[in-house]
Amino acid sequence: MYDFDFDVIQRSLPYLWKGLQYTATLTLVAMVGGIVIGTLLAMARLSSIKILYWPASIYVNLLRSTPLILVIFWFYFLVPLIAQWITNSPTPVSIGADRSAFITFTIFEAAYYCEIIRAGIQSIPRGQVAAGYALGLTYGQSMRHVMVYVLSVTDLLGAASKVAQRDSRLVEMYSFAAVCYFAVSYTLSLTVKRLQKRFAQ
Repeated sequence: MYDFDFDVIQRSLPYLWKGLQYTATLTLVAMVGGIVIGTLLAMARLSSIKILYWPASIYVNLLRSTPLILVIFWFYFLVPLIAQWITNSPTPVSIGADRSAFITFTIFEAAYYCEIIRAGIQSIPRGQVAAGYALGLTYGQSMRHVMVYVLSVTDLLGAASKVAQRDSRLVEMYSFAAVCYFAVSYTLSLTVKRLQKRFAQ
């Protein structure tokens, strides 16, 4: 009968904590990079300019139909060979596991964020776009100042700003937002310090 030993988890906590930090960093970078690139891809896919539409569409459809593990494999093993051929280097260009992971996850997530953002933009009433064109805005300006703004969420500071402008209570609302942010940041800081002390033991 198998003898369970859960103490190995406690003994390995510092090492597991480093792995968790790396995972969180990779997730955050891939998410932010994916949203930025995905937004640009979504605008390209909604564009009537063929030179923008077709490359973006091929990119998104290719990445969405390819497993992530295969994309990682291609990037890690094939990109160094392609870079060697382009630069006429005698040996494959070293990219590294970390860089491969960050770039691969980012470009992979970008394909999915592109479709999410594109669907959100398409859900905006056409009257919003027509109003932008009526004001003399170009396609890019309509995207930046009308569509993307409509899609944006309202965070605590944004909500406080809107109430402050509505009720002419700037000091009160911004002070309240500052206190809330301080409380959250201070609480998280204490939590992280306690975790660091515990893992250091």
